Order: sequence, then structure tokens, then C-alpha cells
Amino acid sequence: MKIIFMGTPDFAAGALQKLVESRYEIELVVTKPDCYRGKNKSPYSEVKEVALEHNLPVYQPEKIKDAEAISKLYEYKPDVIVVIAYGQMLSKDILTLPKYGCVNVHASLLPKYRGAAPIQWAVLNGDDITGVTTMRMDEGMDTGDIIMQSEVKLMPKETTGTLFDRLMYEGADLLLKTLDELEAGTATFIKQDESKATKTKMIRKEMGVIDFTRPAKELTWFIRGMTPWPSAYTSYNDKKLKLFDVEYIDSLDDIEAVPGRIAKVTKDSFYVGTGSGFLKVLSLQLEGKRLMDTGEFLRGNKLEEGDIINAGI
Repeated sequence: MKIIFMGTPDFAAGALQKLVESRYEIELVVTKPDCYRGKNKSPYSEVKEVALEHNLPVYQPEKIKDAEAISKLYEYKPDVIVVIAYGQMLSKDILTLPKYGCVNVHASLLPKYRGAAPIQWAVLNGDDITGVTTMRMDEGMDTGDIIMQSEVKLMPKETTGTLFDRLMYEGADLLLKTLDELEAGTATFIKQDESKATKTKMIRKEMGVIDFTRPAKELTWFIRGMTPWPSAYTSYNDKKLKLFDVEYIDSLDDIEAVPGRIAKVTKDSFYVGTGSGFLKVLSLQLEGKRLMDTGEFLRGNKLEEGDIINAGI
């Protein structure tokens, strides 16, 4: 089976690596044009890094829908095009090019969480179960027929970062199973139930501000969902304070929960009031400092009961 692989970030790179190690032939790797992203020292996408490591041909068109790009893909006569977080919508000319169509790996159990950031939203919403889906792409946004799905149970303190890694490997394994079934002619195609469809939106940096009027339980999901990026933050002494490892409790020694107010300070943690219950903070990072356990932070910073940490953002 001849494959064109299309993808850009590390989630796609994990699947490409798995394909390289498989029996399948990768004819061409298509990824976004080079540019410096965030703090990356290389302008290459993670997918391009893997492709170069294995001497795979790389194609980086500005717009995949341009006639020149479409013509380039047709030259390879692929049996299937694998698309994972490529970053551009495909035209009908591309979708109908391969014998087996274009197969996408999406990090949710479709039709739930179509669109951007499905991994983060599963954590932010406190889901117990999520997973990965392979689908035959159509012209819609994550609306194609489902081929295979694999469920993944979230761990008690799952963050977006830890779930990302687990779904990346799960998705790579599911992709190989899907390709096997396509080649064998045993794959099934199930239309998505539109009545159950949900769509997610992009996560932006400013969305990381902690709203302590929300219930403590929801804030644990929020903080884990914002980890590692953009991180969940408040302020302390006019400096940004990021919270990481937290737990919630419903009540605390008959103390009233006042949103953003420190209710109790111990040797290795502190408790902050929310709209319902308290957050126990176990690790954090003050602006200009490294990530540390709360106990270490308290040895260098005087935090007292009654202090407010949600002001001045």
C-alpha cells in the first residue's frame, strides 16, 4: 500500500514514526512550510524532523488546494492519504484521489469534540473516557465516516500533557489496524450521529486565568486541562502564579470558602477558597521562578491565611 502522509505537529509525528517502522511504503510526506513556532529552535515541523531522519521525501506547499499542489499529489498515485493534524482543509480533488480515500486520526470519540483541541477539552470537561477515531474524510470538519475507534480512560490526575502522549501512541496503533483492514477489504464505515455532535474551539493563552468563583472540582479539571499550555494562572504580589498539582475538598474546618482567599496554610500546601469548596495547592510556579512543590515555595514566600491571590491580573 502506497501512502502519502500529511501532518505537522508532534501528535502526527508519532504516527509517522510508527508507519516508518511498519510494512507500509511512505511515498511522500506533506507538512506545513518551515517557520519558527513558539520556543522551538528549529523551523522544521515535528513531522518534517521525522521524515528527514528517515530520508523520506518532503513537500511543503503554502496552500494544499492550489493546482500545483494537487498535481504534485496525483504524480504519486497513492493508495491512501493519511492526514493527522495537517492544518489545512483538503479539496474534493484530493479527497477522491486515493483508492482507499483520505484517512484521518482524530483525538476524540467522534462525533464528540469535532474541531480544535479535543484532548484539552476532554480534560477541561472532566471526562472519564475519551479516545481516538480513524475516519474516512469528507469535505466537512471531522464529519467523515468512522472506521475504527479506541477508548482511553482518563487517569485520576490526568493533564492535557499526559493524555496527549497516551492518545498519540493509541492513535498510531489504531492507524495501523485501520490500514490493515482497508487493505484486506474488511473495513467498515459508520456514519456519524449528527444529533450527538459537539464542536470545540481553539484554546488561547488568555483562557488560562483562574476564576475562583467556579467550584473547586471544576477548577481541578481546568488546571489540569491547561497543563502544560497555556497553564492556569492567577497572581501573587503582582506576579503571575501558575498552579499545577491541585486537589479539591468540599469543606475545611468550618472555614467559609471565599473565592481567591487563602483559607489555610500548612507546611507543604495551602488551601484557597472557591465558589464551592477549596483547592489544595501542591505544586506551582511563580513568575521568574521554576516549577516547585508548594512546600518549597512556602519556605521562601510568606503566604498567610486571609491573603488574596486572584487580584491584579
